[in-house]
Amino acid sequence: MDGVGAFEERIVFSPDIPAAVNVLLQAAVLASRCDETEAESLFIEALRLDGHCLETYCALYKFYFYQERLADAERATLAGLEEAARQGRFPADYKRLLRDKDKWNLYANEITHFYLYSLKALAFIKLRGGKTLEARLILSAIHELDPEDRSGASVIADLASALDEH
Repeated sequence: MDGVGAFEERIVFSPDIPAAVNVLLQAAVLASRCDETEAESLFIEALRLDGHCLETYCALYKFYFYQERLADAERATLAGLEEAARQGRFPADYKRLLRDKDKWNLYANEITHFYLYSLKALAFIKLRGGKTLEARLILSAIHELDPEDRSGASVIADLASALDEH
């Protein structure tokens, strides 16, 4: 493989991601194209290496989602939400956040952005799994928690609305 091909296959994660985690995630992404078992093992190894690295949760739940393993994707997303909330010192449960939404600045930093993005992912996973009501509840909460739509959840809300029209 020439240098250009290798560059094109590389996924760009945050510059703050630990180097060893990045190596594992890069290998996992490459493996996901031909060996799902190896890819999953590498994603999980990256998570074990640094369970505080939020991008690892994101990579894992996306992997499961694209493999159509929605229950696993949901578990990984929930674990990521828990870790983000722990790091940000706010409640992991979006319903609790919603009750006290003025108490929390969910635009404060990368941790809170990750939380909103992962909550959007959870809504999409629910929607894809046919759990439309649960997806709508999450999307409604995101609308209140993220009025500027920085997470891009409006795209998933539009998709949910389009599904209703059919």
